Order: sequence, then C-alpha cells, then structure tokens
Amino acid sequence: MTTIASKMDGKVASESFVIMNELVLPNDTNVFGNLMGGRLMYWMDIAAGIAAGRHCNAPCMTASVDNLSFKNPIKLGNTVHIEAKVTRAFNTSMEIHLKVWGEDHLHQYRYESNEAYFTFVALDPNSKPRPVPPVLPETDEERKQYDGALRRRQLRLILAGKMKPDDASELKALFIKE
Repeated sequence: MTTIASKMDGKVASESFVIMNELVLPNDTNVFGNLMGGRLMYWMDIAAGIAAGRHCNAPCMTASVDNLSFKNPIKLGNTVHIEAKVTRAFNTSMEIHLKVWGEDHLHQYRYESNEAYFTFVALDPNSKPRPVPPVLPETDEERKQYDGALRRRQLRLILAGKMKPDDASELKALFIKE
C-alpha cells in the first residue's frame, strides 16, 4: 500500500504522458473545411486533464490556458494527434505541455499544428484545491520544460493580476542583471 508521504515524494514526468487521436469529421470543421479552434481546444483540454489526473491521482480542473497560436490548419478527414505531459507541479497546480499535429493519411505526411501550456488544479473530495506531488524530470527536454515552468507561471500570474511584476524574480532575472 502506498502512503501519502511516498506519493508526495514526486513522480516522473513520463508517468503523466498522454497520446490522444481524433478524426476530423464534417461536424468538427468550419466553412473552409478546417478543424474549428474551439473543438481542438476541447480535445486538448481533455488530454491535459487526463495527464494532470495521472500525475496526482485526483480529479482536476482547468485553471488557465496559455497562448494558443495555430501554425497550420487541420483539414477535414485528417487525424489530430495530441500529446500531453505534466512539466511541473507547484503546490496545488500543474503545468501541462501539449503538442498537436495533423496527419494527412491520403498524402502520407504529418504536420505541426500548434502547442500550448494548460494549468490544472487538483481537487479534494470537497472540490477544494489539494496538494500535488512534485514532478521529477528525467530527460534533458523534461528538465528544460521544468526549468522554464516557473517563468511561465510568473507571467501567467502577472497577466491574471495575481502577482506584481516586481515580485516576479525569475522573469526579472531574464532582463535585469545584478
């Protein structure tokens, strides 16, 4: 039996890894035959929620979505490929990185669509935020994502009005050399 203390010792990022695929059908597209952005965000939210839940073994809810820019549209009949993984956990929240590709099976190629960071909060049985285990990065890419997560978090908090720019020590260090 696993105790609470051992769960809070941390989990490797790869334990939260999720791959999700969806086929783009006519009801998912706009008048140009492209996947609607809102439908893609819905699927990304599901993938991120599964990754967050895997990390903390608790129900989670979306707290924020960072900038979501579309590089290439995903066409009707193509497959959407979404990968999600927790990059860092804070007290009760987790940052999840998502990458999205389209796959054109007719012409046999895969293309990048977008990527984003979602933040999820773990909830206790009373729907209140609960602590989550830390992330233990293993690969160079996971360490890079982990290290950048604090700066991204500070930027999110500043934009949400929950942190003053002067208190964002990680962000200030990028611009001000002491």
